[in-house]
Amino acid sequence: MKKYISLLLISGFLFFFQSCASQGSLDSKTVDTLVTSQEFTFYAQRANPTNYDVINIMNSMPNATATRMLDLNGNYTIDVSKSNIVVVLPYFGRIYNPSFGNPDQNSYRFTSKDFTINQSQNKKGNWTIKIKTNDISNVSDINIEVYKNGKAFVSVRSSDRQPITYDGYVSKTMVKQDKEKP
Repeated sequence: MKKYISLLLISGFLFFFQSCASQGSLDSKTVDTLVTSQEFTFYAQRANPTNYDVINIMNSMPNATATRMLDLNGNYTIDVSKSNIVVVLPYFGRIYNPSFGNPDQNSYRFTSKDFTINQSQNKKGNWTIKIKTNDISNVSDINIEVYKNGKAFVSVRSSDRQPITYDGYVSKTMVKQDKEKP
């Protein structure tokens, strides 16, 4: 009986770790297809502010660490399509012109319909996607580096705040029926 219980526990742990490791991992052909079609969604899993003052303030809060505060729940995305780009990302850092009337403007929440995308692939098979928005005044460019396994690194640079980066993964764009896009 003890052997069965230990075997069940070991298989449970293996299943748990295997399911955690498979999240956000794609094969390289799927990643190439997503990037070349310009129809994908970036899901942010972690925010990485570049300002050490912000990180020090987060670390000074009682009963909270900066690492836990910067882990995101997956509801923050960049939807890339040929017709528009929808960005819903939080912002942690110094804003030079904050909006006190509408706090949603202090994060990255916008839809761009006038943009240019330049993409290139290096020798290792990783993609670099540079998005320049022409109709959003405060965001100058969004750089997305997509690795062969689907993991991605995004950096957002804007004119009214310090840069920030995000870690996450890319996936096929899902149709959102109940949730309105900004």
